[in-house]
Amino acid sequence: MFITFEGIDFSGKSTQISLLRQRLEEMGHDTLVVREPGGTVISEHIRALLLDPSFVHMDPVSEFLLFSASRSQLVREVIRPALNRGTLVIADRFFDSSTAYQGYGRGLELEDLLRVHHLAIHGSMPDLTIFLDIPVAESFARRAQRAGDIDRMERADEAFYNRVRDGYLQIAAAAQERFLLLDGERPQEDIAEDIWEIVGTKLSPPDNSHEGGTT
Repeated sequence: MFITFEGIDFSGKSTQISLLRQRLEEMGHDTLVVREPGGTVISEHIRALLLDPSFVHMDPVSEFLLFSASRSQLVREVIRPALNRGTLVIADRFFDSSTAYQGYGRGLELEDLLRVHHLAIHGSMPDLTIFLDIPVAESFARRAQRAGDIDRMERADEAFYNRVRDGYLQIAAAAQERFLLLDGERPQEDIAEDIWEIVGTKLSPPDNSHEGGTT
């Protein structure tokens, strides 16, 4: 099973991914969490380029292609092998992020992006995408409370994030069979229960054939 989490920055994805992973592993499911961009040696180098604040003038097409290159490497090197051996994979962002951020946010042609997505994901379509929706004002408020530097992507203005959020809502509406849209301002425990209610219905029993031995 392949699950992706989406949302604008500071929507609570990392928290919910951690809670879901813990619950899955407690039930005996072999689980792998990956993030975008990153997850391989090549992808981590690309991540450093994409998030470096000194590259503030990066061209939107270059930005999109770098995200896609990182994604392709992650899918071929990590995600597909894990899925093939029966591991449940959870991704913190996937191609929907590029559609929202570079398509709706930066204004690139959606049809062009979709063609590159087709190449970059190598047939690995998520079984479930969980979109944690929060207002842009809430995202900025959470960012202000966080310690540490702001990366290049986080330096975009409110208008950009409004376009990204609107894009996510349009993406989710067009792919309702795959998307679970949740209010990211609700208590963390309530969100986690909503996620588990859906994930639990889609799960196969854990494969424990590798445990124990023969007598």
